[in-house]
Amino acid sequence: MGDRDDSNVYIRMKAKAGEEIGVDVRHVKLAKSTTEGMLLDRIRELNADPAVSGIIVQMPLEADTDIDAARVLNAVDADKDVDGLGWTNKGRLSDGDVESGFVPCTPAGCLELIRRAGIEVAGADAVVVGRSRIVGSPMAQLLKWSHATVQVCHSKTKNLEAKIGAADILVVAMGKPEFVKGSWIKEGAVVIDCGINSVNDATKKAGYRLVGDVEYASAAERASFITPVPGGVGPMTVAFLMHNTVRAAVRDRAKLSVGKWDLRILPLNPLAKVRKTFYRRRRHRSINELFLSSCSEAYCVKVGNTSITCTLANK
Repeated sequence: MGDRDDSNVYIRMKAKAGEEIGVDVRHVKLAKSTTEGMLLDRIRELNADPAVSGIIVQMPLEADTDIDAARVLNAVDADKDVDGLGWTNKGRLSDGDVESGFVPCTPAGCLELIRRAGIEVAGADAVVVGRSRIVGSPMAQLLKWSHATVQVCHSKTKNLEAKIGAADILVVAMGKPEFVKGSWIKEGAVVIDCGINSVNDATKKAGYRLVGDVEYASAAERASFITPVPGGVGPMTVAFLMHNTVRAAVRDRAKLSVGKWDLRILPLNPLAKVRKTFYRRRRHRSINELFLSSCSEAYCVKVGNTSITCTLANK
């Protein structure tokens, strides 16, 4: 919604990744003049479209009028919420259910990076710096349900440096360029930097360079593993968006297939005693007897060489 340069970059990355794996990506562009009601109507249309398996609402929303972002995200059908940002999928994650719903893509990508590095998450001391609804909070939930001992730090946390220094696994998502210094980091720690910030740099053609929330050069000297910025967490976020989208499509297909019926025997509990009724057997009469016994008039109609006798029944 709108025409933000950074949003357009992210959208192109997602579209390209989808096309590479055979996903039909549709970019629904909405003008800044779009109201909240118009946006919600468009989402409802996509919810009802059986050809759509997943829906992503690119944030932030650029609009001329105020729009409740939470309301918009929650309008997306939970089965199509491949970003995992609606309340239903968040609730599943907070309850430890990481299978039936969709986990937010960036935290899921971070956890996969940690596991692929061969790091034992269970029993590790993990520190998450940042408590955003998109990265920090769900990241802490994922680590907790992976049996790490998790501490969430934020702008009001006291003795932040000491807490960071005790972490076996450090995930930083606070939006402050190079805030975490390398000297703070525990020797051999795993560092996942989710930040992406632009800082002025006259040596660059564009006049700026991208950095994370961690001072990379000094941190790399102490960490056993560390993600670069850019090129670290970003590609994993896109990869897990594709992962969630494919899962959503597979589930849609499964709904269309006929499986076993879930039949169960239910007890019969009549509200009143049923009275038995017996009927006397009567002699069956032929059609001719029935018609002739009830008719008062008869006439003959000749069709070709065939004569048909018709009767008029008494009323």
